[in-house]
Amino acid sequence: MGQTLLKNGYIVSMNETEQVYDGGSVLVQDDKILAVGKVDPKLVAPDAEVIELNGRYVLPGFVNTHVHTSQQISRGVGDDVDFITWLHKRMWPYESNMTEEDSYYSTLMCCLELIRSGVTSFAEPGGQFVSGMVKGVTEAGLRAKLAKSVMDCGEGLPKIWQRTADQELEQQEDDLKRYHNSADGRVQIWFGLRTIFNNTDDLIIRTKEMADRYGVGIHMHVAEAKSEVEYTQEVYGEPTVTHLNRLGVLDKNLLAVHTVWLTNEEIRMFREHDVKVSHNPASAMRVLGFAKIPRMLREGVCVSIGTDGASSSNRMDIVDEMWLTSLIHKGWRLDSTVVPSEDVLRMATINGARALLDDRIYGSLTPGKKADLIVINPHGPSMMPVNDKIAALVTAMHSTNIESTMCDGKWLMRDRKILTLDEEAILKEASARGAAIYDRAGIHLPDRFPVTKIAD
Repeated sequence: MGQTLLKNGYIVSMNETEQVYDGGSVLVQDDKILAVGKVDPKLVAPDAEVIELNGRYVLPGFVNTHVHTSQQISRGVGDDVDFITWLHKRMWPYESNMTEEDSYYSTLMCCLELIRSGVTSFAEPGGQFVSGMVKGVTEAGLRAKLAKSVMDCGEGLPKIWQRTADQELEQQEDDLKRYHNSADGRVQIWFGLRTIFNNTDDLIIRTKEMADRYGVGIHMHVAEAKSEVEYTQEVYGEPTVTHLNRLGVLDKNLLAVHTVWLTNEEIRMFREHDVKVSHNPASAMRVLGFAKIPRMLREGVCVSIGTDGASSSNRMDIVDEMWLTSLIHKGWRLDSTVVPSEDVLRMATINGARALLDDRIYGSLTPGKKADLIVINPHGPSMMPVNDKIAALVTAMHSTNIESTMCDGKWLMRDRKILTLDEEAILKEASARGAAIYDRAGIHLPDRFPVTKIAD
């Protein structure tokens, strides 16, 4: 790949001292960052590609810590319906009628949106076909922690999903042995747990044991809904996180998603055990509630940002989620100072890398780390004038301001053009497959307004 020098930019490093370089540069050698800030000309090879930034931003690539790639082509299936209707009459029928090839195209479709919004690494909490996800991510050029959607109990599960703990663990171990550290190490396999509604204590405990044995993470929806903690209180005599703590699952390799219904004591449990949190504000605003993100940040919990799936929030755009994160906690707390822009940037970059157990590899523009970065052009009416250069990235930026995305030293998008995938072909095929799944699943969305079809 050789060398690439990005020069004369506003470099937001997100390194240990959070250094910003105005008029700085980033030198990339193959898949690694060689130098940041004031680059010694002696380090630059004669044949290096030199990119004049003219004041554009360079940031570490964003990290999306919770996105359902398999739900990308189900966009719109959950709009304006209650949770049970969404889950039992739409989402489960939809997902259970997917094929491996559907999962592959859904993943490709999702990767397109992730790349366009500046994401270079993400975590998938579980679809049914890890093989399809692996193929799609490999072709897209992104990094990912992929997991299977794992359930061994629960009411209303489609017959195809009714599996034992042994079957679920065997499948995950097989996926790990086949795909872990594939695509030059970009693709890794984690263990998944859907929710405590659908996971027995036996499965949860054994999953933790296997994740520790293989040195990987666990991705689980935790204390997501009020009905969940009411369920665990009734069944186990304690709320979700307290129960997981008693099972010995709270640890540095647990990525807990949503975490809306935590007690203050449970937040302290998260801090003590270094549990990682994925905050998904758009999804939570639909029906889940307000997570105690300001308290988690004060307590020193590692909080990151995720988009959830397209059936939950419709937008896999982490830039939108950053903006929402900066707003909703101010609103419900009536305090405009909480969750400032610099916190949100940490959540989307270095905290995201830490949540995926990869902060020594990426998450900041630091010599020796992987060359995962994005170029942002603030020129235009949505961001200009740029007075507070850090706040503007969170409060004013749109994903359309992201010009280029690089992962592992390779450009995935350059000047807003996707380079690794055939975007139009994917859009066409994925849309057709989405419609076919609706038909197979018997899902019929009502017309919002009277519709008159006009013949040619």
